[in-house]
Amino acid sequence: MGRSFLEIAIVHEVFWGPGAAGRLAERLSEATRLGAELAVLPELPLDPWVPAGREPSLSDAEPPGGPRAQLLSTVAREAGIAALGGAIVRDAESGGRRNRALVVDASGSLVARYDKLHVPSEDGYWETDHYEPGVEPPTRIDAFGVPIGVQICSDLQRPEGSHLLGAVGAMAILAPRATPPASYERWKTVIRANAITSGCYVVSVNRPAPERGVPIGGPSIAVAPSGDVLVETTEPVTRLTVERSVVEAARRAYPGYLPVRAELYARAWQEAARG
Repeated sequence: MGRSFLEIAIVHEVFWGPGAAGRLAERLSEATRLGAELAVLPELPLDPWVPAGREPSLSDAEPPGGPRAQLLSTVAREAGIAALGGAIVRDAESGGRRNRALVVDASGSLVARYDKLHVPSEDGYWETDHYEPGVEPPTRIDAFGVPIGVQICSDLQRPEGSHLLGAVGAMAILAPRATPPASYERWKTVIRANAITSGCYVVSVNRPAPERGVPIGGPSIAVAPSGDVLVETTEPVTRLTVERSVVEAARRAYPGYLPVRAELYARAWQEAARG
């Protein structure tokens, strides 16, 4: 039996350019003072929004365990808090690049990673020019007493990942993102639906402000398995509690108790993949 709750901090800020390490240390220390155990940062929080343009740069990416990953690990360890950050990670052999979420524990050790699966290609979000889609499904992470899962931004727009995480026992889905204010209500609808239908908390942390001519911004949000909005914020640091009992109650109620029918859908998806 795991723990009954997990304290999470939404960190609605990005950390690149002069003073980035100091600002990250300040925010993670603030999250620790608020009683949080795991800080969730926005999508690619240690980079400027490089998909604003179409031309990738070698400096945008790093090998596994590169300087951005090391910064996240060091600052988390010094602040005494686990953290979900990320970087564009380059494979040493193939040269392929991925938008990779990195989860470190309070000692700074890497405990999980996840590559973005659904990669946009449109004005201001030329992401396919900068990294390839991931090839592994999201998995349950058991490092924090309450099981969690990770998705990244557009992955939320394909609910299969959220449903899979709920089916394998995740209780909270943490989803960094980078989206514009104009589409926020649509994102809010999708996030609420994913929470209800997966039986999970969904915590999505947005990049806070326009960058490189792209109108990024709008609230970060946390939604309970009931679909109720718990947090809707643009404050730099906000704490919330994920409670195991809330998830368990949602899964006893409708629609949580409906069977997942994983084998049936797996066969159907295999047919779809062949078609």
